[in-house]
Amino acid sequence: MVPYLQLLYGALVMVSFWAVLRSMVFNLHMFQLNGYRASTHFGWMRKNMRHYLMELVVFVLSFCGFCPKEPLMGFAAAALLASVVGLIFSNRSRAAKKPLVYTARVKRMTVTFLVLCAAALGVSFWLLSTARKYFAFTVIGLANALVPLLVLLANLINQPMEKAINARYTRQAKQLLKASPDLTTVGITGSYGKTSVKFYLYTILRAWTDTLVTPASFNTPMGIVKTVRGELRSYHKVFVCEMGAKWVGDIKELCDIAHPKVGIITALGDQHLESFGSVQNIIKTKYELADALPANAPLYVNWDNDRIRENPPKHSYIKYGTREDCDWRAFDINVSTAGTAFKVKSPDGAVTQFETKLLGRHIVINITGAIACAAGLGMPTEAMRLYVRRIEAVPHRMQIVEKGACTIIDDAFNSNPAGCEAALKTLGAMDGCRVLVTPGMVELGEKEYELNYAFGKQAAAACDRIVLIGAKQTEPIRKGVLDAGFPENMLMVEEDFSVAIKKVYALPTEKKKIILLENDLPDNY
Repeated sequence: MVPYLQLLYGALVMVSFWAVLRSMVFNLHMFQLNGYRASTHFGWMRKNMRHYLMELVVFVLSFCGFCPKEPLMGFAAAALLASVVGLIFSNRSRAAKKPLVYTARVKRMTVTFLVLCAAALGVSFWLLSTARKYFAFTVIGLANALVPLLVLLANLINQPMEKAINARYTRQAKQLLKASPDLTTVGITGSYGKTSVKFYLYTILRAWTDTLVTPASFNTPMGIVKTVRGELRSYHKVFVCEMGAKWVGDIKELCDIAHPKVGIITALGDQHLESFGSVQNIIKTKYELADALPANAPLYVNWDNDRIRENPPKHSYIKYGTREDCDWRAFDINVSTAGTAFKVKSPDGAVTQFETKLLGRHIVINITGAIACAAGLGMPTEAMRLYVRRIEAVPHRMQIVEKGACTIIDDAFNSNPAGCEAALKTLGAMDGCRVLVTPGMVELGEKEYELNYAFGKQAAAACDRIVLIGAKQTEPIRKGVLDAGFPENMLMVEEDFSVAIKKVYALPTEKKKIILLENDLPDNY
């Protein structure tokens, strides 16, 4: 190989180390956000081909090794090197909202991936000593272009090992739970509201009895297993266990691990329609919790939720909410910027006054569910008053943040139609200049346009100003807003949240600004 091609090859190899590692981190991150499901990840890749345009360029230029003439080969090799440099600076450098978590699984995938890359490098070095030495460029180019597939291949290679490790950890968790016969596991699921109810119930119960809770959004099989293996102790009496799902059978899998003796179903809604495929599949999956409970076990259901009322579970249930026919009924709800005051009537007719720093009618419904469950576990209702006052907002779920002359209602974690509607009602009832900042809702399948359009019409009725993030994603919201007669000069569309929020802070108004941050799309959107 002539000297200048040797230099190009050496430069290509060195640049590739950086390019491959950056691309690996990006693709591992997206794969993690997509739940380590190859089918989901492939679907995401098809929808986000813009992220892979540079890989396509590198893939085409990789075949420079087939060039029959040396001058042409040199030009193609230089173009390949330039395109690999382009990979490093492609559109993946924005700060992550939820960075890649280097779990043991990710570390194992990284090792396997690097072994695959080392094998490709070895083949490339070997080709240098053969008559097909120019194909060494092709192998290095393909290694860069095919990183997204190599990540999935590493996962496929590791799958038998991952299954064996998960099975061992799951057996250990089941044994620990079995060795705790006095432990009462409370399973909590729902299309939305489950994390909030979990933390409300934990705040109320932990002062009364030794209570374990799945932290943050640990609502997957391995999240529950990790909690049990790492934190369950012999003195724990109650285990409050959040159960999440995106696919039919997910809740059953979680129940087979935790074996709940009490259940709470917070809502049936349209969240994750893209993966569930239909509303009926959502209902079927959430009711897997009811199916797993013992025959006489208490099941608490949010009776304000239309879908639950229209599709009640076969298992006997206890109703909570604000409707007259609820067993545990919240009423006399008064919302102000200082919080919410309300009364709860129990099945025996007793009425207890409660206060919370949190805002909104839907917050009251969730707290009422936690109160009902705590009472069912034996805690006196009157004793709960102090602990309801102590309930803190779950981060990014109707969390109030004071910033100078602005009150920010941070509901960024929310991404479902009912939750968005409830947040808008809370905003609409407040006195001030009411501003909505949102990128809209995702993972709603075929209903995504329709539901975002309806969200826009609801926003028009509740807001003085509306700021949409991302023109393409929020087009149905924009249409709904304008079709509802909202003034177009009070509507802004920005591509970047940081730019949008600066403009919101700068908006001139004589009233106090109340800013609702509704939803924040994950990094894979």
